[in-house]
Amino acid sequence: MRRWLVMGWVALAVSGCGYRFVRYGAEPGGAHQSVAIRALRNDSFEPGIDSVMNDALRREFLRRGALRIVEDPGGADLVIGGAVLPVVWSSRSFSSVNFAIEYEVTLRLRLEVARSDGEKIPLDATALAESELYLASPDVEVTRKNREEALRRVAAALAVRVHDVLVETATP
Repeated sequence: MRRWLVMGWVALAVSGCGYRFVRYGAEPGGAHQSVAIRALRNDSFEPGIDSVMNDALRREFLRRGALRIVEDPGGADLVIGGAVLPVVWSSRSFSSVNFAIEYEVTLRLRLEVARSDGEKIPLDATALAESELYLASPDVEVTRKNREEALRRVAAALAVRVHDVLVETATP
């Protein structure tokens, strides 16, 4: 009996807090808007980071479904383009004998977003930068794997941010 009472209170509390499932297709201007993602230019010395970022953007837009991805920039309501700026790597913490224990990677983007009529949508430069810590290891392969995973997490976080900004500011 007590369990049912607790479950009832939880259901009542959750329903009263305003939580709801977001269905972008049902929103006015939601999935009807289309976006073309041009391949980002790699202005860094990190090989393949442009592909990682492009993949993260495409995955996020496909996963969320608020904006429909199209291949032709001429037929899109929004066009995203730009560059991946130089990746910054730094040591963050050290052992007692000056070996790095933790590293930090910072990824920054320079994106231009334009509507189909040519109007530019301004994006805040601070929203287009993200950092992540990762652990060093005596094993070079483990450190390399940790570094790649950190880059993917940073790219995914930036893709989420870009998606959210566009949905909030660019859709009518």
